[in-house]
Amino acid sequence: MAARGFPYTDLKDFLAALEREGELHRIGVPVDPTLEISEVVTRTVRADGPALLFERPTRGEMPVAINLFGTEKRTAMALGVESLDEIGNRIGELLKPELPMGFSGMMGGIGKVMQLKSMPPKKVKTAPCQQVVYRGGDVDLNRLPGLQVWPGDGGIFHNFGLTHTKHPETGKRNLGLYRLQQHSHNTLGMHWQIHKNSTAHHAVAERLGQRLPVAIAIGCDPVVSYASSAPLPADIDEYLFAGFLRGERVEMVDCLTVPLQVPAHAQVVLEGYLEPGERLPEGPFGDHTGFYTPVEPFPVLHVEAMTMQRDPVYHSIVTSKPPQEDHGLGKATERIFAPLLRFLIPDIVDYDLPAAGVFHNCAIVSIRKRYPKHAQKVMNAIWGAHMMSLTKLIVIVDEDCDVHDYREVAFRAFGNVDYARDLLLTEGPVDHLDHSSYQQFWGGKAGIDATRKLPSEGYTRGWPEEMTMSPEVASLVDKRWKEYGI
Repeated sequence: MAARGFPYTDLKDFLAALEREGELHRIGVPVDPTLEISEVVTRTVRADGPALLFERPTRGEMPVAINLFGTEKRTAMALGVESLDEIGNRIGELLKPELPMGFSGMMGGIGKVMQLKSMPPKKVKTAPCQQVVYRGGDVDLNRLPGLQVWPGDGGIFHNFGLTHTKHPETGKRNLGLYRLQQHSHNTLGMHWQIHKNSTAHHAVAERLGQRLPVAIAIGCDPVVSYASSAPLPADIDEYLFAGFLRGERVEMVDCLTVPLQVPAHAQVVLEGYLEPGERLPEGPFGDHTGFYTPVEPFPVLHVEAMTMQRDPVYHSIVTSKPPQEDHGLGKATERIFAPLLRFLIPDIVDYDLPAAGVFHNCAIVSIRKRYPKHAQKVMNAIWGAHMMSLTKLIVIVDEDCDVHDYREVAFRAFGNVDYARDLLLTEGPVDHLDHSSYQQFWGGKAGIDATRKLPSEGYTRGWPEEMTMSPEVASLVDKRWKEYGI
């Protein structure tokens, strides 16, 4: 069942919907975007509080909207559903006739389904995001209330800028969500990581000795904002995915100074280019891992045009160790992509990506075990599945274990494992931001087989039966519970 008012026209429309549902709190007093907003947001998130609209930030010329995705309820509202599983179920139903084989086949299948079942972006000639235009010397990023989130951050960052690039040779578009450090009134540091598609676009442009055009949209409608964070393969267009989620086409408009398109209803758009070979130190930055990422050289965006709506709203996010606002985004990805993972690995019954593992350090997976070392087969399949390849720890449990019940998972992982036999150690790629790996970009991984062991796996003692109360007694106690006076 779609949320009232869905799909939302733009960010302001979504904020109005949140306010109607009592999910938005306006802060009318001046608040400093340097550290103070971050502390207010962090306390609000950890109290399961509402989305916030800071109406009078002491830097910049527009209000700040934040914590929009901080709960599963608001994330579901953003995507127009009562439960995040509804979207995954839609994808699962659409994929059933396709029966794709292997990962490439699965992704090809979902691409075909989206092409058939949704509509591509719709180009418009005029757009609200270009109601106000600044060019050349009039560009001033200080109009934006960018945040310094943590005391050790290297400066002001724009944390929810949707970055648009095109492959210089194929013209294939990519939409990504990367942090942007403000170096000056018209330059930004582009922190796109080694595994990201925009990094590949930039590498091709540099090989060809060309500038890479870039457009950044800030304050998009919530479906487009989510789509920018979704772990889609390079051959699936994020705006096609957003159209599938919205149930209607996303309106796009040509940029004024670069050969790219952006969402017509974005609040703010920055247009510019990267010079081949140019780098500047970027960071430090307090990231979602809970630690500062170090200073590294990253490309520099020269902003040549800045366009916006009249009376725009600036959208940002605070990053910290969990719990934080990105929990809603990570949980949406987990639920939406569950059927795709099951198509790739049919052995999987369900999976959970714990927020404490920042959604890529740990995966808990239940399987319908059928043969010896089945759990190890699933572990290796997960480590070969697109961005799931970055998972550091995989815990495999039997299908009767609820992967979302961490106490039950811990009971299985602590009690069902002989760590001399049931622990699989390997090496492979890890997240760019992983500070624990001895080498950047790759490190050790572990898989824990917490399933019941079979005689054919060498377990000859006879697996014990777990204790459960008889249904008759449980039913009797249910009926008499009030009599006990407990």
